[in-house]
Amino acid sequence: MPKQGKKYLESQKKIDTGKRYEFAEAIQTAVGSSYTKFDETFDIAVRLGVDPRHADQMVRGTCVLPHGIGKTVKVLVFAKGEKEKEALEAGADFVGSDELVEKIKGGWLDFDKAVATPDMMGVVGKIGKILGPRGLMPNAKTGTVTFDIAKAVGELKAGKIDFRVEKAGIVHAPMGKVSFGAEKLMQNVTAFLETIVRLKPSASKGNYLRSIAVSTTMGPGVKIDTGSLKELIK
Repeated sequence: MPKQGKKYLESQKKIDTGKRYEFAEAIQTAVGSSYTKFDETFDIAVRLGVDPRHADQMVRGTCVLPHGIGKTVKVLVFAKGEKEKEALEAGADFVGSDELVEKIKGGWLDFDKAVATPDMMGVVGKIGKILGPRGLMPNAKTGTVTFDIAKAVGELKAGKIDFRVEKAGIVHAPMGKVSFGAEKLMQNVTAFLETIVRLKPSASKGNYLRSIAVSTTMGPGVKIDTGSLKELIK
């Protein structure tokens, strides 16, 4: 097991690892545990009462965080004609069709999200094996295959995230930066958890939100008392 650094151990002393903190206190505690010189990402991990091996218990979706994720998102759009113009006006960083496909085939991947109009998916499919494993493939389920290009680009630029439950039943997602402060991070986390609850599969029985923990990039995890969320998330 790798040896933890002195700063991490000092940070860990501020947290009671056996305690489940009330929502606001958990956010404040995690933010207070940050000790690095760079602006750490604030992450959340939610263990759900689902078995992702069954299709009817898959949890997947998107969420536009009120305060974004604190990162400039480079958006690429596969489109032609009027939709190409619409994408540029909406703020897309790269717009094109076949020429972008060829560029990506050559190894270029200097973008964070990709959007495509439905009529372009035949072309985009040629690089599915490149985009898919990197989570960059446009997908109708996450709103990135659409004719409403302006909305898709605007949401991604504003901080829209997409998430999917892992095999172990856990959903991980970034909630912003430590520099946002506890109040803005609480608002982002609330929006995310409301989305998670709304997506609860009907096949999921018993306790749905099994456990929740928040942490900074380099800091220890802080557990949240799910009971403190009942009034927050209705």
